[in-house]
Amino acid sequence: MSTVIPNAFSVDVEDYFQVESFSNVIHRNDWDSYNCRVERNTIRILDLIDGRDIKGTFFILGWIAKRYPNLVKEIHNRGHEVASHGMSHKLVYKQTEAEFRQETFDSKALLEDIAGVKVRGYRAATYSITNASLWALDVLADAGYEYDSSIFPMRHDRYGIHDANPYPGLITTPSGKVLVEFPISTYKKFGATLPVAGGGYFRLFPYLVSKFGLGQINASGHSFLFYMHPWEIDAAQPRVTGISGFTRFRHYNNLEKFEARLIKLLGDFKFTSMSQVLNHLGLLSN
Repeated sequence: MSTVIPNAFSVDVEDYFQVESFSNVIHRNDWDSYNCRVERNTIRILDLIDGRDIKGTFFILGWIAKRYPNLVKEIHNRGHEVASHGMSHKLVYKQTEAEFRQETFDSKALLEDIAGVKVRGYRAATYSITNASLWALDVLADAGYEYDSSIFPMRHDRYGIHDANPYPGLITTPSGKVLVEFPISTYKKFGATLPVAGGGYFRLFPYLVSKFGLGQINASGHSFLFYMHPWEIDAAQPRVTGISGFTRFRHYNNLEKFEARLIKLLGDFKFTSMSQVLNHLGLLSN
C-alpha cells in the first residue's frame, strides 16, 4: 500500500449506449431497444471491490434504477453508497432549470425509495456543471443533496471549470447556499493539468502515469477520487457504428486493459466511499 490517505472509489452506473459521445447516433427514445449489459458489469465491479474489502460510491442513472431496482438494492445491501447520476444522462447546460430540477428531485426520490436510505451525493452527466450551469448547484441544495461531484478542474470540449479548486471543499452556490464539492481529481504542476481520476484517461495513459499523478495528490496530503463506468470492464460490448474515429478511439481505447489496471490500482491505494472520505476530511458528518 503506497499511502494511508483515504481516496474515493466511484462508479457512474450507466450503459455503453448512454454515453454522451454516442448521443448523435443513439437517441434516448431508442435506449430500450438495446441489450443492457450494465447489470452484469456492475456486479463484476462489486465482486472486485468486495473481494478487497473496499466500499465505493455508485452514482446510479435513474433510467437504470427504474429498470434494475434489484441492482440498486444489491449495491446498498453490499454496504456501498447509493448516489444520484440524474435521470436521463442529459448534459446539465442543455436542460432548462425546470427540467433539471424535476430530474434532480425525481432521481433522488427514486433511489431513496428503492434503497431505503438517504441519497447524499450527486454527479452530473459528463461532469456538465460548468460556468454556464452553476445555477444547478442551487437546485442540488434545494433537493437536499449534501455534496456534488460534477466539477472537473480542466479545459475540455464538453465539461470543465479550469480554475476550480482541485480538492474537496465547501462551495457557495450562486444564491449563497453552501454545498460540499468533491471535484474530479487532476494533478496540476507547472501550469499543466493532468487528468488522472479515471475513465478514458485511465485507459489512455500508461498505468504508471496514472499511479504517479494520483500518488502525487496523496503525497501533497490530499485525497483523490477515482471514477469508472461499468462498460469500461466490458471489452466485448457491441461496437456502435456511424461515429467518428476520434469518438471510436475515446470510447474503445484499451478497454481490454482496464480491469487489470483497476486491480493494480485497488492494491496501490486506499479506497472507500465518497461520503466516508468527506467525513474523514470533516466536510460531512455521518
